[in-house]
Amino acid sequence: MLVGRVLSAPKVKVAIDDQARRESCSVEKARTQARRYAMEIAADYSPPLVRAATLLLRPVLTRIYGGIDVHHIEHFKRDALGHEVVYVPSHRSHMDDLLLPYLLHAHGVVPPHIVAGANLNMPIVGTLMRKCGAFFIRRSIRGNVLYSAVFSEYTAQLVSGGYSMAYFIEGGRSRTGRLLTPQGGTLVMTIRAYLNQPSRPVMFQPVYIGYERMVEGKSYLDELSGKPKVTETIGRLLSGVKTVLRSNFGRVTLNFGEPIYLADLLATHAPSDNAEQPAANGKPRWVSDVVNELGNAINQQVNAAAHVNPINLLALTVLATQKHAMVEAELISQLQFFRRALDILPYSSRVTVTPMSPAEIIAYGESAGLIQRVVNPLGDVIRVATEEVALLSYFRNNVAHLFLESAWLACCFQHDRRIDQEAIIQSGDILYPFLRAELFVTWTPHQFGERLLSAIEFFVSEGLLECEVFESDAVAYRRCKDNKGGINRLRVVGQPLQQAFQRYYIVVSILRREGSGSMTAGELELACHVAARRLSMLYAPSAPEFFDRALFRGFVQQLRAQCWVSVDDDGNLVFDERLDEVASEAASMLSREQRATLMQATGLRS
Repeated sequence: MLVGRVLSAPKVKVAIDDQARRESCSVEKARTQARRYAMEIAADYSPPLVRAATLLLRPVLTRIYGGIDVHHIEHFKRDALGHEVVYVPSHRSHMDDLLLPYLLHAHGVVPPHIVAGANLNMPIVGTLMRKCGAFFIRRSIRGNVLYSAVFSEYTAQLVSGGYSMAYFIEGGRSRTGRLLTPQGGTLVMTIRAYLNQPSRPVMFQPVYIGYERMVEGKSYLDELSGKPKVTETIGRLLSGVKTVLRSNFGRVTLNFGEPIYLADLLATHAPSDNAEQPAANGKPRWVSDVVNELGNAINQQVNAAAHVNPINLLALTVLATQKHAMVEAELISQLQFFRRALDILPYSSRVTVTPMSPAEIIAYGESAGLIQRVVNPLGDVIRVATEEVALLSYFRNNVAHLFLESAWLACCFQHDRRIDQEAIIQSGDILYPFLRAELFVTWTPHQFGERLLSAIEFFVSEGLLECEVFESDAVAYRRCKDNKGGINRLRVVGQPLQQAFQRYYIVVSILRREGSGSMTAGELELACHVAARRLSMLYAPSAPEFFDRALFRGFVQQLRAQCWVSVDDDGNLVFDERLDEVASEAASMLSREQRATLMQATGLRS
């Protein structure tokens, strides 16, 4: 019945007629093709099978996970009343597709229809997923007008029918632990469906899904190191089940973030006289602005509902040292510092933190095989198992945004003993917008300045900084001389941002070396990727984000968005001397040795 309604929709009929003209075939043949597309896409939701799947999943999930925690779901149930709900979770694992509907069903909420990649529409597996509410979309639908029309209308029928949906706006699973740039395709379809048939108000529900171990961990490292992505097949899936069932992947946490209401965005962007009417081509001119703002808001609220687990804290701390090892007493002290930072400088009310003490965190990491204890008469040393170094950086990246102001301040004082307060606040004027876009942080530049002031007070209370007040009422801060371990703590706290500043330095240095108007954005991205891979192999094997071209692409896009560079008629990037300011700010966050290493390892030395 649903497929019949899709094929009878006016827009699909028009697409069928256009397909017949383009292919010089009969309308009936084009309609048959449209039906095949619809059957390829559509879910075949079966409540009895959903209940059976829940019962079957429970022992499997109990076996591979040490526990599953859910926070703020009662807030969600209250907010969702009277709304068409679209779940927009983070996407880090194939397990996301199972965990979200399973836990919703366990908490008395009807599981949503989930958008799944067509690569998962395999024999048996695809049928089961379809019966549990999955509907499938091809990786690329560009140029296929008929498929696009059918999929768009199918989505519209779900929205108008009051069915909840779930999809991953990142377009794929994150390989670095950071959220990926939102892809607007499914958001556009949802907005257009609502505009055409506004039956109930639409609420987007961000969900943070956090892991302590990744089922796909090894494959992620392989892909980032340059190996081709392996296509999923039923044979490969079944061959891996045995290994998965014998493994323990720690605990999983699902945090429900603050909801986002589509009506609020439309009230801001849509014309007041025809807010619900599409333009002649079916897409109002302002939809792009709504989609961009909505995608960023979703990722910001996902990050604002992060969970800090023991593995996140261990990764933040131990990976910050050159040898990936720390004396146990120092490690405990550093873990306590991060816990106090989360308490005194809370990111948001939806962030949750493990209740484990530092000693319990260390014992937990040892039992999971992520860290090793080396007994020594002068004090035991805790180090990361060699094979786990790169994977742990993934979990560090999950929560790096929660310590942004502390890490920023630590970077400032690693290389300068004394800085004026005004200079500290102004230090974020140039580089903070890039980090805000990359880490999907909610704070405005002004709010970030206020957060820096709070971080300064915290650092003073921790004995890392001390205040100097002059007769002119000017205020400055300097590193405490009495705190001998202070510089080491600053290095640990600032480490999560160091690689971001290094990437920025690489991009701007290559661009300035080649000259204005000499390379396209794609050529710059490739040059940076090659240089960063070389740097990672030589000096930073625990930094998989150096292999991720998307991070370089995002930075170049932000350079253009903030008018530091522009594009000429030939598609080349052009800039003026103002770009030197970005280079200078990035360099100021790096030590002289770090800059020399970057120049040598990436071939930037003149």
